[in-house]
Amino acid sequence: MQGIISEETIRVGLLVFEPVRLAGLISICSQIKNLQTVHGDFKSLMADESLRFIVVDLGSTKGVAVEQVEPIRLIHEHRPELLQIALGVEDDELVTEAILAGARAFLDLNAIALAVNKAFQEVMDGTIWTRRIILSKVIDQLMTERNGNGARAPKNGVQKLTAREQQVLDLILEAHSNREIAKALGIEERTVKAHLGHLMRKVGVTNRVELSIWALKRANRLPDETIA
Repeated sequence: MQGIISEETIRVGLLVFEPVRLAGLISICSQIKNLQTVHGDFKSLMADESLRFIVVDLGSTKGVAVEQVEPIRLIHEHRPELLQIALGVEDDELVTEAILAGARAFLDLNAIALAVNKAFQEVMDGTIWTRRIILSKVIDQLMTERNGNGARAPKNGVQKLTAREQQVLDLILEAHSNREIAKALGIEERTVKAHLGHLMRKVGVTNRVELSIWALKRANRLPDETIA
């Protein structure tokens, strides 16, 4: 199976306790070039500084409870550099809460090897990997939180975007990964990342989701008060 975008070995922590699920995930990950899995409990995985990813099992219960996504919040708080992939029942509310808590992708318990590989690839590309309807709900939730905390109008005096930056922004709004944007525009992936960095600095945001919200507002698809 195709490897993820790296020539070095990438260590993946598995916070998974159901034996059959664990065995299946280890088997799938073993087919992905450059991935090396490490199984452990929360404490041991948090102490392993060699990990790049961590897969968090949210259980097989449909619906969402606060305690289900709490491990994701704790990992994001203590090890924000870890790229988290949540594993659980494909439920819109649960997926939304997992992404808001800090997960970068969500895999259904019955995900096939191709989907697992794709999730790792997209997260390595800097993309949040889930269905577009979920991304919409995440943005809605972020907007609600911002408004509840005293939202302010967009910053004035944002520098004019270059034609290339506008092209990159348009493709981000279509939920394309960095690699897909590079292919569509005929440029290197590192150039896409550079454009993203310039865009975020110009706009005054710190991540891709906030950049998407700003772009939606700019395209008159969201009200003014949603953007800080």
